[in-house]
Amino acid sequence: MVRITRGTTNVFADLGFPDAVELQTKTCLAPAVNELLKAGKLKQREIGALLGVPQPKVSALKSYRLDQFSVERLMEFFTALNQDVEIMIRPRANSNETGHISVLAAP
Repeated sequence: MVRITRGTTNVFADLGFPDAVELQTKTCLAPAVNELLKAGKLKQREIGALLGVPQPKVSALKSYRLDQFSVERLMEFFTALNQDVEIMIRPRANSNETGHISVLAAP
């Protein structure tokens, strides 16, 4: 018989990564950045100039090698792409649990 364990909403925490929250946040931000870049139909060199990073970093971003980027840097990419980034802080509905970070992209 196979035993199945239900995970949390953060696979990185389930796997025991010490920086699980940061990794989860990056994996939510990066696809949204890449979608904007794809829609712009720019070459990697042009994207690098727009984002202020060298072309190899653009390649890393497009390949989801996110260890090279902080959450803060990914948010700066949005503003460089004419997007607004809002951070909302609010009390947790269930005070018995710790808070969490979520990323919501407007349609």
